[in-house]
Amino acid sequence: MDRNLALEFVRVTEAAAIAAAKWIGRGEKKKADGAAVDAMRSRFNQVDFSGTVVIGEGEKDEAPMLYTGEKVGTKKGPVMDLAIDPLECTDSVAYGRYNATTVVASGPKGSLLHAPDTYMKKICVGPLGKKAINLEASVKVNIEKVAKAMNKKVEDITVVVLDRERHADLIKEIRDAGARVRLITDGDVAAAIATCFPESGIDMLMGVGGSTEAVLAAVPVKILGGEILCQFKAKKDADIPKIKAAGVKNINKIFDAEDMAKGKELTFTATGVIDGPLLSGVVFGKNKAITHSIVIRGISGTIRYVTTHHHYYK
Repeated sequence: MDRNLALEFVRVTEAAAIAAAKWIGRGEKKKADGAAVDAMRSRFNQVDFSGTVVIGEGEKDEAPMLYTGEKVGTKKGPVMDLAIDPLECTDSVAYGRYNATTVVASGPKGSLLHAPDTYMKKICVGPLGKKAINLEASVKVNIEKVAKAMNKKVEDITVVVLDRERHADLIKEIRDAGARVRLITDGDVAAAIATCFPESGIDMLMGVGGSTEAVLAAVPVKILGGEILCQFKAKKDADIPKIKAAGVKNINKIFDAEDMAKGKELTFTATGVIDGPLLSGVVFGKNKAITHSIVIRGISGTIRYVTTHHHYYK
């Protein structure tokens, strides 16, 4: 993808982050998400490209904008698939908690997995543990193999898990294996990416989370040399025909990063709303805002951190 277009996508996530950040701690997650959606869509439609949302805010009858299948952009320029989350971690914004971002992943038509909004079982690691994980293996075996691959002791391995009731047994298994658990309230995209940065202190991600987040994470994790393995775990029986309608013939298939994000012409862009393991949040000043973003490009293999000062003149 053209580097100028990658910069345009930064402007998209910045606009959404600033809009959402105005709702931090106000207890209004729907309004925070709505503000991010409005800002993201408005900015997308100023960009010269022809984009199709393959994973977005939900189905057309559930989301008025940025729904799966919606077309965005000026329709002039490259044809691209988009996986988006205008506001990852709406609860974090509503209640002023740690970690929230606005996210866009992109690639050529057909490059990103088209999946309905449901759950996936996931395991994710950075480059050193890439060959060590197996979604069908036990928690203990995965941790031990990753520890060996990373030349670490098991007790020095940290596994990040979403703090959910469904993960009670998983958390116990991790602890019984001798590893450390780091619980997060939301935001497994940033947590998955963090496994690719040794300085983050996060070695693995495990658990069941959203399919949108799985595809969004697959793009940067793949570019950064890590691996993410996922398998559909439908929220309800009604999701199964939706998964099949998206072109997934075998719902028990285990997807790797390449399955979910094909090729090298991929980009990942995110802007922090609230401080998290990947990015600092929006900082407001008098007539200005400061945003912190990351741009990861597959073709060049580059990681760029972008700090932008937005000045408002009346």
